[in-house]
Amino acid sequence: PFPVELKAGKKYAWCACGHSKNQPFCDGAHKKAAPGISPLRFIPEEDKTVWLCGCKRTRSPPYCDGTH
Repeated sequence: PFPVELKAGKKYAWCACGHSKNQPFCDGAHKKAAPGISPLRFIPEEDKTVWLCGCKRTRSPPYCDGTH
């Protein structure tokens, strides 16, 4: 997982395909490498440090749930 400081009200796009070179965030690589998979877009309600999933197997995306 990736420890990330999120800012309240800021838009984020978590990479769901695993091909982004900007992990854990989307860089658009899915458009060619995995066209059927889109990033998960989210906006946190408060500033916080979280663990974002890197294995893409979490049951609570984009957050790590220990599945790895």
